[in-house]
Amino acid sequence: MRPMRPFLAACLASLPLAAAAETPVLTVMTYDSFTTEWGPGPAVEKAFEEVCGCDLRFITGGDGAALLARLQLEGAATEADVVLGLDNNLTAQARATGLFAPHGETAPSGLPVAFEDDLFLPWDWGWFAFVYDRTKTAMPPEDFRALGDSDLKIVIQDPRSSTPGLGLLMWVKAAYGDRAPEIWAGLSDNILTVTPGWSEAYGLFLAGEADMVLSYTTSPAYHRLAEKDDSKDWAEFAEGHYLQIEVAGILAASKQPELAKDFIAFTQSPAFQSVIPETNWMYPATEIALPEGFETHRPAKSLLLTADEALEARGPALAEWQSSLGQ
Repeated sequence: MRPMRPFLAACLASLPLAAAAETPVLTVMTYDSFTTEWGPGPAVEKAFEEVCGCDLRFITGGDGAALLARLQLEGAATEADVVLGLDNNLTAQARATGLFAPHGETAPSGLPVAFEDDLFLPWDWGWFAFVYDRTKTAMPPEDFRALGDSDLKIVIQDPRSSTPGLGLLMWVKAAYGDRAPEIWAGLSDNILTVTPGWSEAYGLFLAGEADMVLSYTTSPAYHRLAEKDDSKDWAEFAEGHYLQIEVAGILAASKQPELAKDFIAFTQSPAFQSVIPETNWMYPATEIALPEGFETHRPAKSLLLTADEALEARGPALAEWQSSLGQ
C-alpha cells in the first residue's frame, strides 16, 4: 500500500473538525442552580439537542439578578444568544438596556396572572416564602411583624445579585408601602447573614445554621418527593405572598437568532415544561399536570407589582434595606 501523501492526509484529518464546525452552537446564559446535575439543565439540553441539530451550551452568571448586571457589562459583545432566569422584577430594567429582541411567542396560559411582554417569555413561576423545619420550629410566625418580634434566625439573599433577594424587597414594599422601613428594622436582628444567591442561603438552612430561609412555597416539595422527608414546610403570611415569574429573552446581538427563537418556543413545550416541577421545583408556565404530592396548599393572597412599579420601587426599597441592615 502506497503511503498517503501529506496534503491528502491533512485534508482527511480535518474532516471531523469541519463537520463539528458546521454544527451551530446556541449559548444560553442562566443562573447557577439551573445547570447542576439535579437542575433542569441536563434534561433541557438533551431534549433540545434532539430536535435542533445544534449544540446547546449553558454559561452561568451567578444568581438571577447577577445575570442582568453581567449582560449590561458585556453589552452587544456578550456571547449569549438567550438569557434564561430574569424575572418580573427585572424586565423593565432589562428592556431599557436595548439588548433584547422580540421573541414572537404568545404568553403561556398556566400563569396565575395575565402577562404580556414582547421581549420576555415566562417559563416558570412561584411564590416567595420562608421555609422552616417543623421538627425544630413548631409555631412559625404568621406575618413579617411576628417574624421580627421572634428570636428566629433567618437567611436571606442579596437583592443586588439575587432575584429571591430582590423579590423579598418587593414583597415587603408591596405589603407595607411607606411602612417598609419599620419591617426591616424589626427583621434586622433576625437576619443571620445575607448570601449572594439562593443556593448558598438554602445550604446554610439545611446545615442547621438558621431557623428559616427565604425560598419558595414549592421548596418543601423537593424534600417530600425527592427525599421522602416531610419535615420542611413554608410559613403562610397574612400579608400575602409575592409572585415571581421567571422569563427568557433573546439577545439582539445573537449570532443564532433563528435558533434562539426555536429555543424560546421550546421553553413552552411539554419536553421543557414537564421537567420544571421536579428539577427547578417551581410551577410550570403552561397547563400541565403537577406530580402527585407536589403541593399541599397555596397562599390565600398573592402580591405583585407591575414591571414598571417594581423598577420605580427598587431604588427606594434597596436604600431602606441597606439603611436598616447597615449593608
